[in-house]
Amino acid sequence: MKINKKKFIYLISPNKILNSFYKNLKLVLKSGKVSFFQLRLKSYSRNKKIIIGKKVKNICKKNKVKLIINDDPLLALKLDADGCHLGQKDMNIKIAKEILGKKIIGITCHNSMDLAKKAVKAKADYIAFGAFNQSKTKKTKYVASVKILNKVKKFTKTPTVAIGGINDVNYKNLLLNNANFLAISSYIWKNKNYKPLQAIEKLK
Repeated sequence: MKINKKKFIYLISPNKILNSFYKNLKLVLKSGKVSFFQLRLKSYSRNKKIIIGKKVKNICKKNKVKLIINDDPLLALKLDADGCHLGQKDMNIKIAKEILGKKIIGITCHNSMDLAKKAVKAKADYIAFGAFNQSKTKKTKYVASVKILNKVKKFTKTPTVAIGGINDVNYKNLLLNNANFLAISSYIWKNKNYKPLQAIEKLK
């Protein structure tokens, strides 16, 4: 998987998709800073996810951003997305690979070197660590420090994604400590000071 240093953002969808979302998504993806967009819709029906997914896929495609579906390899297959992200309680990566073939599969590894080693052995395309900061998107069960990013880089070239409360104040430290991509959600979608495009433009 190629790493473009200018496109270091792994953008995650807001929990609720409002009408203004699509317009803002177009603006944010046009910024040229986003490599991945993950559709993470916990509270929507499958049919609604498919409808939203098709619209999002078109926007991603036009802006050369890879669409990743959270938790659900079958939905990723249905939408012909670029890949799927799996948590530790989701489908086994080997089964997901059988479903998705050569598509991207990323794995949540929390703050664990053991989980990272297992994911690398199973040929995950990227490994995600966090939370590095308190997050507004979901409750923080696991806390990670930059030490794990530096340790991981010593044993694998698999790209790393840092997640958890990342904003314009703390993002640079993660990039300086070997995070290849930064997973960001609430800083873009729930920012009280900046609109989504203004928020992303502060990440340089």
